[in-house]
Amino acid sequence: MKHVDDFARDRDDRLFDPRVRTALAEFAHDDDLGVLEAAAAIRAAARGLDKLRSTGTGDRGLSPGALDILLRLAVGETGISIKDLAASAGVSSRNVTGLVDTLERGGLAERVPAPEDRRSVLARITPAGRTWLDEFRRPSQAAMAAVFRGFTPAETALLRHLCLRVVENQDRLARYLEDRS
Repeated sequence: MKHVDDFARDRDDRLFDPRVRTALAEFAHDDDLGVLEAAAAIRAAARGLDKLRSTGTGDRGLSPGALDILLRLAVGETGISIKDLAASAGVSSRNVTGLVDTLERGGLAERVPAPEDRRSVLARITPAGRTWLDEFRRPSQAAMAAVFRGFTPAETALLRHLCLRVVENQDRLARYLEDRS
């Protein structure tokens, strides 16, 4: 994980990592450096959040991926198909099947027949799964409050917006590249 001591401030009083800047300057053309540094900063922040999330969920016996699926299951009462869970999580159905298996072994989720088609199966959260989420909620919120300490509500909204714009652009690029192949 990055340490605050690793960072410096530019002329506009914005943080940057001098080691990353030096490494990227060797790789990039002058006009590319800003976007490459931004991508490196996103990766560093994502790795830090993933590590924090892994620590928090690992202490409670769940992987971050299983937590993500459990949170999605908590939204509905009747259940969600594996296909729909996979689509909403942006992962493969095979991956979700394994995560639901894990949740099922822990008693946090169950598979039930779909009400409209008994041949189809839905995954649904159990009462134990809801209890698990209730117990996880407060420490998780405290950790996120610490991570975003000093951010105004406007800054967190802007950060969310900018990150999702990156996701939109990534999606557009991926579709463009798929269309070309």
